[in-house]
Amino acid sequence: MTRTSILDLKAKKERGEKIVALTAYDYPTARILDESGVDLILIGDSAANVVLGYESTLPVTLDEMIVLSAAVARGAHRALVVADLPFMSYQVNADQALESAGRFIKEAGVGAVKLEGGHRSAPAIKRIVDAGIPVMGHLGLTPQSHLAFGGHKVQGREDSAARMLVEEAHELEAAGVFSMVLEGIPWTLAREISHAIEVPTVGIGAGADCDGQILVLHDMIGLGGGDFKFVKRYADVEGEIERAVKEYAREVRESAFPSDEHRFEPGTRRRKADPK
Repeated sequence: MTRTSILDLKAKKERGEKIVALTAYDYPTARILDESGVDLILIGDSAANVVLGYESTLPVTLDEMIVLSAAVARGAHRALVVADLPFMSYQVNADQALESAGRFIKEAGVGAVKLEGGHRSAPAIKRIVDAGIPVMGHLGLTPQSHLAFGGHKVQGREDSAARMLVEEAHELEAAGVFSMVLEGIPWTLAREISHAIEVPTVGIGAGADCDGQILVLHDMIGLGGGDFKFVKRYADVEGEIERAVKEYAREVRESAFPSDEHRFEPGTRRRKADPK
């Protein structure tokens, strides 16, 4: 089985084929996504919210992300596995960024890392790429900066902000990213950026003209995720789990489970020898 590479993703853009990406945070989910044909699996720092129960992505640690990423890497054998560098694991300087990225490669076994930010992150991206580690960029609504944004707000609506995002997209490309996420920006701006750069763009809340799409899995399957305008629910997994648990609880209380088919029958007991 051949694993998807960064060159495969670029070739998809050149052929006009869409890139399919989703998040995963554990081994069984990664295995399912991999076998379902997803091109890229991201261990997003959204794990902070949907898996670890934090109120934002800010508290999740590098060590926590490495544990989750290692589980995903063990479950995915075909998709490109990308790990998110969490808040304050790369912002101090390029040396810190390289060390954090290196831990993901060595300890978790992922194929690439992702980090947020434009101009301020370009030096860190270049340092990581120069060390031989593929990097995915992330522009627009960058959740780790939600405090500076005054909340999770659409970015790039004003002309000056839009121009800055286009400039930063070129800067990230020059720094060596193999792809970039465009999140929470007007679809026309996402289309402009996607046409202006050679590396693939992967959109989330950025319209259909990006080179691919990504969603947080828990949002998409209705497993305690958020209710956002840009999310389409493809399943109600939370409702199905609740139904199953309630049925199990009822059967246990009514002594309907376990039934005869779920029990083990006794074998022939060895009799002790009669005393002489």
